[in-house]
Amino acid sequence: MNVLYTRMMEQADPSQVAGLARFFKTGPGQYGEGDKFLGIKVPVTRDVVKECWRSTGFPELEECISSEYHELRLAALLTLVEIFKHAGRRCPVKPGMTSGNNVIAGLTGNLRQDCIDFYLAHTAYINNWDLVDLSCYPLLGEWLLDKDRTLLYELARNGKTLWEQRIGMVSTMTFIRHGQLQDTFRIADILLHHEHDLIHKAVGWLLREAGKRDKAALEAYLQGASAEAHGFGEIIFPDGTGKTNFPEAIANPAHIGTKPAHEEIPRYKTMPRTMLRYAIEKFPEEERQQYLAKESAK
Repeated sequence: MNVLYTRMMEQADPSQVAGLARFFKTGPGQYGEGDKFLGIKVPVTRDVVKECWRSTGFPELEECISSEYHELRLAALLTLVEIFKHAGRRCPVKPGMTSGNNVIAGLTGNLRQDCIDFYLAHTAYINNWDLVDLSCYPLLGEWLLDKDRTLLYELARNGKTLWEQRIGMVSTMTFIRHGQLQDTFRIADILLHHEHDLIHKAVGWLLREAGKRDKAALEAYLQGASAEAHGFGEIIFPDGTGKTNFPEAIANPAHIGTKPAHEEIPRYKTMPRTMLRYAIEKFPEEERQQYLAKESAK
């Protein structure tokens, strides 16, 4: 029995469906067009996941992630995050649960890799901003902390959907929290002139978070500082494949070509206004107004 699925279905609240459908823009032509809801709010979903994640395996996750219902997909992703986070730890078996159906107990090996493989194989179902934002950096961000990060650049540049592109950007939140800002600035340059508002918001949000760590670095980025001077800018792999070892490339700049994204025109003058507003949200009001007054509104 799929306990996660069953417990989620028990929480369905038809009175909440219409409001959630409006909030997540499911109308014709909107970014969430056609999505269906059970009427379960996020805190309730988190409670169910907390109760069920230890007894949920990949077959059960498959059933939930492929559901037509938004909340079941979210429950699958939050459960995947819990499994990934606890992989390799010995978790106690709950009363009534056999060790055979406790997916985490005593497991080490490749479970974390399996979680990442599952996540990347199911991005077609990660199709709204909350599904992206609540899953990508606790999974991909954490996984890539000590690994090649080319994957995120490929998602940002060549993602099949705007959600995959958003994954490429938002996953850098984990790096920011570890004081590593370069990937955020570089991926922001890839998406700087994206056409969709949800990408503008994501890029601006991550730039703002980077600025909380290093305001001078964010200001330099907004002013159009070069990659050579400040360690960010668009990465151009010499062979055009994007397969250069990324950590090695960063450590040895001669291995890659770098191009200042907007060397002559400050970025803040060309980026979408929503992106700029998000990026400078924590600046003192006088500074904010100076940026906004100078910005060439789109």
